[in-house]
Amino acid sequence: MRIFVRILALAWHYPKHLLAAFFFLAASNGFALSIPYLLGETVDEVLVSGTGSELLEFAMLILLVYLLRGIFAYGQQYMSEWASQLVSFGLRNDLYHKLQNLSFGFHDTQQTGDLMSKATADVEAIRGFIQGGVLRATQIMVLMGGTLGVLFITNWRLALVSMSFIPFVIWRASVVNLSLRRLWLYIQTILGQLTTVLQENLTGVRVVKAFGAERFEEQKFEILAEQISESTVQSSRLQSANTASMIFFFSVVTAAILWMGGLEIVSGRLTPGELTKFIFYMGLVTAPIRMSGFIINNFSRAVSAGQRVFELLDAPSHIQENTNAQILVNPKGRVTFANVSLVYRDGKRVLSDLSFEVLPNEVIGLLGRPGSGKTSIAHLVPRFYDADSGRVTIDGIDVRDLTLTSLRQHVGIVMQDVFLFSDTIEANIAYGNLHASSEEVIRAAKVAQLHEFIDNLPEGYQTLIGERGITLSGGQRQRLAIARTLLLDPPILILDDTTSSLDAITERLLREALSKVMMGRTTFVITHRVHSVRHADQILVIEDGVIVQRGKHEDLVLQDGQYRTVYRLQLQPIEPDVEEVFRSTQDS
Repeated sequence: MRIFVRILALAWHYPKHLLAAFFFLAASNGFALSIPYLLGETVDEVLVSGTGSELLEFAMLILLVYLLRGIFAYGQQYMSEWASQLVSFGLRNDLYHKLQNLSFGFHDTQQTGDLMSKATADVEAIRGFIQGGVLRATQIMVLMGGTLGVLFITNWRLALVSMSFIPFVIWRASVVNLSLRRLWLYIQTILGQLTTVLQENLTGVRVVKAFGAERFEEQKFEILAEQISESTVQSSRLQSANTASMIFFFSVVTAAILWMGGLEIVSGRLTPGELTKFIFYMGLVTAPIRMSGFIINNFSRAVSAGQRVFELLDAPSHIQENTNAQILVNPKGRVTFANVSLVYRDGKRVLSDLSFEVLPNEVIGLLGRPGSGKTSIAHLVPRFYDADSGRVTIDGIDVRDLTLTSLRQHVGIVMQDVFLFSDTIEANIAYGNLHASSEEVIRAAKVAQLHEFIDNLPEGYQTLIGERGITLSGGQRQRLAIARTLLLDPPILILDDTTSSLDAITERLLREALSKVMMGRTTFVITHRVHSVRHADQILVIEDGVIVQRGKHEDLVLQDGQYRTVYRLQLQPIEPDVEEVFRSTQDS
C-alpha cells in the first residue's frame, strides 16, 4: 500500500492536469448514467402512448447526451495522457539525477542493464498505470456507485440482486492482484537481467566474436527471454480467466434481474421502462467489469515497478556533501593522508593505516602490483570513496568538508580504463572544460601528442568516434583522455598507469610532454613500472594496502625489497610478469 500511495503522490505533483482529467471523467460518467434513465423514460412515456413526436424528441436528446459524453471522454483521455507523461518525464529525470549522485560504491555492486530497465520499462509501467489504471479504477467506482444509487431509488429488491456480484468481484480482485504482483516483480527482475546480457554483449561484441562465443551468448539470451515469455503468458492467462469469470457472474446476475423484474412487473411494483433502466444500467457497467482484469494487471505491474524504482531512488549514497561544506578555491596542492584505512562495501579491507604527505608541486609515485591498493589511494583524494578511518586533507582541509564540485574541479584524473563518449573528438576533449575554445582544445591535444593524428583525419577534430571510442586504438584513447584532463588545468593531477597502452616512441614523447605538464602541479603517478616513477620526489611501494617501502629512486634501489627486485628485472631484455615478481618477493 505504501508503494501505491507514493505512485499516487507522483501524479499529484501535477494537480491541474489530474484534476482536469477527473473533471472530464466525472462529466463523462454523468452523461453515461443519464442514458439508461432516458431510455427507460422513452419506453414508459413514448412507446406506451405511441406518440411519434415525443419519440423523436427523446431520440435527439439521447443523441446529444452521447455526443457530450464523447467530448468529455476525449478530454479525460487527453488530460490523463498529459499528466502521465509529465510524471514519466519527472520520474526519469529524478532517476538520472539520483544515478549521477550515487557513489562509486553503489555502482560497483549494480548491473548496468538492470539500472537501464528501471529507468525505462519500470517507469513506463508506472506511467501506464497513472494514465489508465487510476482513472479507469475511478471510473468503475463512479459508475458502480451511481448505478447502485439509481437502482435503489427505482426498486430496492432488484438493487439487492444487482449488488450480489460485488463481494465476488472484491474477493477475485484480491486473489488475482496478489498473484499478478509477484509475477510482475519476477518478470521485471528477469527483464533487467535480459537487458544486462544484451548491453554486455553489444559492448563486448569483439570479444564474443574473437572467442566464437555467439551461440553461448544466444543461449543465455534465449533462456531469459523464454522465462519472460512464459511468465507474461501466465499473467495474461490469469487476467483473461479473471475477466471471463467476472463476465459470467455478471451475466448470471443480469438473468436474475430479468426474471425477478418480470415478476415485479406482473405484481405492479415495476414498469417496463424501469426494468429497461435496470438492464441498461447493468449493461453500462459491463465494459468496466471487462476492464477489471486489465486494471488489476496494470495495478500489479505498477506496484512491482514502483518497488524497484523507489528502491533506487531511496538508495543511500555513501558520499554525502556536508550542509556547510566550503568551496575549494585556488588550492596550493598539499595532500596529506593521516592514518587512513578503507574497507569496501563487500567487507574487503584494501588500505590499512596509511600516512604520508605530498607537498605542493611534488610528484609522488605509487608502485605496486595490480590489486595492491594504489588506485584506491588516489580515489580517496576526489572522494570517489570515503576513508573508514583517518583523514585525507588538501591544504589542511578535510576533503569531506569541501563541496564535491569544487573538489573535483581541482583534481584531474586520467584513468587506466578510458571511457569516451560517442561524439566528436573535440567534444570528448572539451568534456574536461565544456566552455573551452577550439584553440584550447588543440593546445591540450598537442601536449598529449594527439594533434598530428587528429589533423590528418578527413574531418579533423569533428571526426565522430564510435561508442566508447571503439574506432581509436588503445594508445589514441589514452592520449585523448590525457588531453581531456589537461584541459581542466587541475592543480592536483592523478595519472593511473596512463602509458600502459602506448608504443615506445609515443610513450617517450608523452613522458616529455607530461614532465612539462606536471610542473607546478601535485601529481600522483600510479604504475607498476619503475621507469615511470624513477624521477618522482617520493615513491611509495604498496602491498596489500600497506606501505612496505618509501623513499626516492636512488635510495630504494640500494635497499633490499620489492623495489630493487622489480628494478633489476625490468632492466632485463625480456620483462617478466610483474605480478609474479611481486608475489615471489612477498613469499620470500
